[in-house]
Amino acid sequence: MTTLRYLVARNCKLFFKDKGVLLPSLLAPLILLFLFLAFLGNVYRDSIRSVVEEGGFSLSGGLVESIASGWLVSSLLAVCAVTIAFTANLIMVQDKVTGAVNDLYVSPLKRHILSLSYFISTYLVTACVCFIALGAGFVYMAIAGWHLSAGDVFLTIADVALLVLFGTGLSSVICRFLNSQGGIAAVQATVSSAYGFLCGAYMPLANMAAWLKGIVMCLPGTYGTGLLHEHLMGGAIEAIAREGVPEQFAAALKEGFDCSLDFFGSAVPEWTCYLVLAFFAAAFIALYVLLFLPHRRGRGGAER
Repeated sequence: MTTLRYLVARNCKLFFKDKGVLLPSLLAPLILLFLFLAFLGNVYRDSIRSVVEEGGFSLSGGLVESIASGWLVSSLLAVCAVTIAFTANLIMVQDKVTGAVNDLYVSPLKRHILSLSYFISTYLVTACVCFIALGAGFVYMAIAGWHLSAGDVFLTIADVALLVLFGTGLSSVICRFLNSQGGIAAVQATVSSAYGFLCGAYMPLANMAAWLKGIVMCLPGTYGTGLLHEHLMGGAIEAIAREGVPEQFAAALKEGFDCSLDFFGSAVPEWTCYLVLAFFAAAFIALYVLLFLPHRRGRGGAER
C-alpha cells in the first residue's frame, strides 16, 4: 500500500506541476460554461418558452432561467467527466514516451500496482476538476434561481462521482494503447468534439433524427447525462406547477429536455440509468485490468 500511495502521489504531482496541462484542464469547464452561456443559452431559453407557449401557458423569466441553467450545468458536467479523464491519463502516456515506465518495471514493482496507481490518480484528478466545476455550476444556478432540494444536490454529487468513474475507465482502456503524445492529442480532440453530441449533452434527444436517437440511447454516457438533467432540472420543472401549468404538461417538458429517458418507447427508470452506467464503468475497469495481465517483462524490464 505504501508503494501504491507513493505512485498515486507521484502521478498527481506530475499532473498538477505541469501548468501546460493543469491550467487548460481547470479552465476548460469554465470556458465551456461561458461558451454555453454565450452561444447556446438563448437557444435553450427560447426553446423552453416556445414549448410552453405552444401549450397555451406562460412562465416567469426567472423560472425559464432556472430550467436553462440546470440544462447548461448538467451538460457541462456530463462532458467534462469524460473529456478531463483523457487529459488526466496523459501521465500514463508520458511515462511510455519518456521510458519512465521501463525504469519502474526494472524495480521490484508489480505491474498491477503501477496500473492501479494510474487509474486512481486519473480518477482523483478528474474528480477534483469536475467538483470544482460543479461548485461553479451551483453558484451560477443559485444566481439564476435555485430550485434544488438537498436530495437533488447529493444525487448530483453521486452522479458526478459515477460519471467520473465511467470516464476514468473508458479513458484508461483507450490510453493503454497509446504510445505517443500525438496519439492522445488526437484522441482528446476527437472525444472533445464528438462526445457531447453522442451523450445527449449538446442537443435534446427529441431534436435528433430517429435513427441517431436510437444509436445515442445505446451508449452508456447518455444515461449519465440523463441523470444529471433529471437532478439539476427536475426541481425547476416541477416548480412550474405553481405557475398554473398542468402536471401532464410538466411531465412532457421533462421528457422533451431529457429529464426522463425512453428506450424505444419504454420509460427508463432512474435506477436503470444508474445500473447501466455502473455496469459499463465496471466493464471498462475489468477490461483495463485484463489488458495488463497478458504482458510480460522483456529483457531490461521493457514491455512486450
